[in-house]
Amino acid sequence: MLIETRGNDGRDANIGLYEAILKPVASFNGLWSLKNIPQISIDDIKDLSYNDLTKYIFKILGADSSLLCDALFSYKTFDNPNTPLDFTKLDDNLFLQKLYTGPTRAFKDMAMQPFCRILCDLAKKEDKKYLILTATSGDTGPATLEAIKNQPNIYAICMYPKGGTSDVQRLQMTTNNAKNTKVLALNGDFDDAQSVLKNLLSDVDFREFLDKNNFCISATNSVNFGRIIFQIIYHIYSYTYLLKHNIINSAESINIIIPSGNFGNALGAFYAKMMGIKINKIIIATNANSILFDFIKTGKYDIRNRRLLKTNSPAMDILKSSNMERVLFHLYGYERTKELMENLDRDKSYEISKSELAKLNLYFDAHKSDDNITLATIKEYAQKDIIIDPHTATALNAYKNDGIKTIIVSTAEWSKFAPTIAKALGLDSACNDKDALYYISSKFSLPIHKNIESLFSKDECNNTIVDSSNVGNIIKEWLRSIS
Repeated sequence: MLIETRGNDGRDANIGLYEAILKPVASFNGLWSLKNIPQISIDDIKDLSYNDLTKYIFKILGADSSLLCDALFSYKTFDNPNTPLDFTKLDDNLFLQKLYTGPTRAFKDMAMQPFCRILCDLAKKEDKKYLILTATSGDTGPATLEAIKNQPNIYAICMYPKGGTSDVQRLQMTTNNAKNTKVLALNGDFDDAQSVLKNLLSDVDFREFLDKNNFCISATNSVNFGRIIFQIIYHIYSYTYLLKHNIINSAESINIIIPSGNFGNALGAFYAKMMGIKINKIIIATNANSILFDFIKTGKYDIRNRRLLKTNSPAMDILKSSNMERVLFHLYGYERTKELMENLDRDKSYEISKSELAKLNLYFDAHKSDDNITLATIKEYAQKDIIIDPHTATALNAYKNDGIKTIIVSTAEWSKFAPTIAKALGLDSACNDKDALYYISSKFSLPIHKNIESLFSKDECNNTIVDSSNVGNIIKEWLRSIS
């Protein structure tokens, strides 16, 4: 069962996973989260395959697994259909968790492919049309569009900040020609796109329009707990991988370092730790937009005088990390969470007490780095013939060899950010994505995935530039045209 992070306004206060997938907004504009945190028996999971582990987690969370067969079939599009993630040993204590073996070459596929399959099956089962809203800083959008293109009863609006993604990320969205998708380039940043999404989900007039035209509404951002449940699983599997390969023993804890923006990936690790997986610390790696670093170190979440900076790791260019709300809920309860979130909405800041910060720090630590350090890290590993994207580089920057086995969460393939990698290697900074891809591919004998290479021969047929104030009207016009 799921429960609301800000308390209840009179609706059903306890719902199941599938109902929360279809209706992701909770009372007082809050989120749905787990009512109870079950404890995992390591003996029960240590030898499970990835798919069997997924079934186990659904079972202990009390979620109906009847739709899982079709959802797990979606991993057939990954490099290894049976195990959709991979690992690289960097040294005796350091392991790269590669989460980008899916069709869009980013970690969002890990959750989006099975989650969207469930979403589509639920829409078909209910015989209803669903409008799916997505705000993306670069990877959620392509993963959503890839997962639901040409599916019946599902229509997707994908909003991204104009100029705020890599060229490859943009092309993955704008070249998608499925008739059930609409891509909007927003004049603003990711926080603006996320605010538009949350406002539309709760906008009475917009909801009345959808009702009149027989559309229900949901979202594929990690405000939807259906995404989160799949992001718990790969952190648990990574622990069992180390255990199974005798890299750790049953008494050892591990560290997990996660490049984070909207905090959904880190939230998955938080739940895994709460369920009993032996994680010492979840270390949040940030770029120059270091709001999470500041909060974890000081207890102050203050964006009043912060301007979002564009960096070489754009998927992390976020100031309002929506999934932190679920952490606050589990640590401090719904009343305190509601108070803190209302302060953030009203005053653009909140602060937790010293005792609350101490409780947060039992789970999290943080590290920040800038673009120069990130480029130097990319170059350092390239000299070892290990090609990493800039988000993975921020995580490697946070690593301290303190004897604790550590997993670096690698969130995107190098091909998603080739110009930044080429820049780190000394190539002209004006190099475009296509030239950079072929330069790196040739230099390091790396194949370019067919899904990436084919983008440059496609038309950008799905791209509308829009101001945030006009998004609702654009969506209405599109829905009228396809109804």
